[in-house]
Amino acid sequence: MERFGSQAMQFVVSIALARLLSPDDFGLVALVMVFIALANVFVQSGLNTALVQKKNADNVDFSTVFYASILIALFFYGLLFFTAPVIAEFYNGREIIIPVIRVLGLTLLLGSLNSVQAAYIERNMMFKKLFYRSVGAIIPAGLFGVALAFAGFGIWALVGQQLLNSFLMCAIMWFTVKWRPSLVFSFERFRKLFSFGWKLLVSALLDTGYRNIRDLVIGKLFSATDLGYYNRGDQFPRIIISNINSSIQSVLLPSLSTVQDDRERLKQLVRRSIKTSAFLILPMMAGLAAVAEPLVLVVLGEKWLPAVPFIQICCFSYAFWPIHTTNLSAINAVGRSDVFLKLEIIKKTYGLAVLLLTIWLFRSPEGIAMSAAITAPIGSFVNAYPNKKFLGYGFVDQMRDFLPAFLLSVAMGGGIYALSKVIIMSPWLLLPVLVIAGGLIYVLGAKLFRLESFDYILNTVKELRKK
Repeated sequence: MERFGSQAMQFVVSIALARLLSPDDFGLVALVMVFIALANVFVQSGLNTALVQKKNADNVDFSTVFYASILIALFFYGLLFFTAPVIAEFYNGREIIIPVIRVLGLTLLLGSLNSVQAAYIERNMMFKKLFYRSVGAIIPAGLFGVALAFAGFGIWALVGQQLLNSFLMCAIMWFTVKWRPSLVFSFERFRKLFSFGWKLLVSALLDTGYRNIRDLVIGKLFSATDLGYYNRGDQFPRIIISNINSSIQSVLLPSLSTVQDDRERLKQLVRRSIKTSAFLILPMMAGLAAVAEPLVLVVLGEKWLPAVPFIQICCFSYAFWPIHTTNLSAINAVGRSDVFLKLEIIKKTYGLAVLLLTIWLFRSPEGIAMSAAITAPIGSFVNAYPNKKFLGYGFVDQMRDFLPAFLLSVAMGGGIYALSKVIIMSPWLLLPVLVIAGGLIYVLGAKLFRLESFDYILNTVKELRKK
């Protein structure tokens, strides 16, 4: 509810802003957010995960990480503030980038104030608190952003919306979460947490840099408008994948950590996560790719049609996320952050090689986006490989659990794509027809071929209804 509720409202806001603002505005903000995302890795990653993973974390641990996060955020905000002119000069002297970086960079400081509270919530599985935080922040921040766009503030509508959203999330967390830092800082605790967390921090830095490098390349080699199309195309599948996948994974890591010494139980949880998330995510990716064109016409308008191929490419690359993140959560749960880091280095090395190859071969934004789709299946094997040893659940076994939903989703997606080319009607009518047809094909196929995940989800829903 927290993920879907907040993202659904965020999606509505982004639709309103997309109709009021230009692709160039979105492209410039996407460019700035690359640098903020990289700085935010140091504030939010590594130490927070170490808090969740540590069996006996106490208030001294939490307070130590709290103060460390604030100091790190201050350092990186200062770095962004003073390097903003250099970044603007690199991107063809777009002077508007300077104040945008300096204002949006404040989100680092706001995020550092509640990053430990978010870890506290995750560790204790108090996810209702996150629901209050997200919903309470997105609605007023979204209305504020739309109002600024109507008033003609352009790119500052996007900046104002994100800054207010960060401020409200921070304020709500402080009112709803009872944890407060004590006036204590332990260098010994910091050292122990950092010994586990630094590998995750470097891994997150590699991952964030790699995921955002396409934005940097498109923004540099092409235009902010092209980057705006890519960013909007990536947004549609990313909303779906982040909602379902992060909902499962945020519960999965603390659950796996509690049974880290029981490898058979650990294997059962990992297998359940892959089967369930694949069953939910894959048909959505296949269906979204199939209905991309009428969806863009209905939701964003004709001026955003160049985003369609980016949606379809990103849908394929995101389809493999259930395998990626579940395997990595299992590796973290057993305390092998060193293996986690090695995997990230391997994946980013061949990923950069593929990216350079696609830049040279295609010389287009679509070609650059293709590099992620090429490397996604390879990454599934790389992430699964260590768990053959740790859990006795390797890549071949995982593919057996993954393929039924994958094949059914491909068949469903192909069917409704063919249907979209046969039926001639308004996109406003065509889109719901295709969505309903896709849902029926998938559900009937799941029943016909007796997919175990379908029965599992039905039984879970029945149990919830009884409660």
